[in-house]
Amino acid sequence: MAHTCERVSVDPRFVKLRRRFALQFTLLVTTFLGGYMAYLFLSAYARDFMRVQIFDSINVALILGIGQFLLTFVLAWAFGRFSARAIDPLAEEIRDHARVEDGIDGRVMN
Repeated sequence: MAHTCERVSVDPRFVKLRRRFALQFTLLVTTFLGGYMAYLFLSAYARDFMRVQIFDSINVALILGIGQFLLTFVLAWAFGRFSARAIDPLAEEIRDHARVEDGIDGRVMN
């Protein structure tokens, strides 16, 4: 088993997979934290802007607060979509190749 892990870890496809995941993770976390920090700083230092009424009793702060939930769901959707298109097929290819090399068919042996 250790030999398989060593072979897979130096496989160029595995390196590509790790880079794709790291890039995706970095972009999503940076976007989320940037949005959250912007909301936090606006709430702390731009109180007059956050008090601006948009509709009857709805102000900018409420819209941006609800936007935090929307941002979270959009980023989760983007993570799933990108993973399904760019990461999962490559991971499946690497896994299948490793199984073929070791003669593993996925069945549990007793």
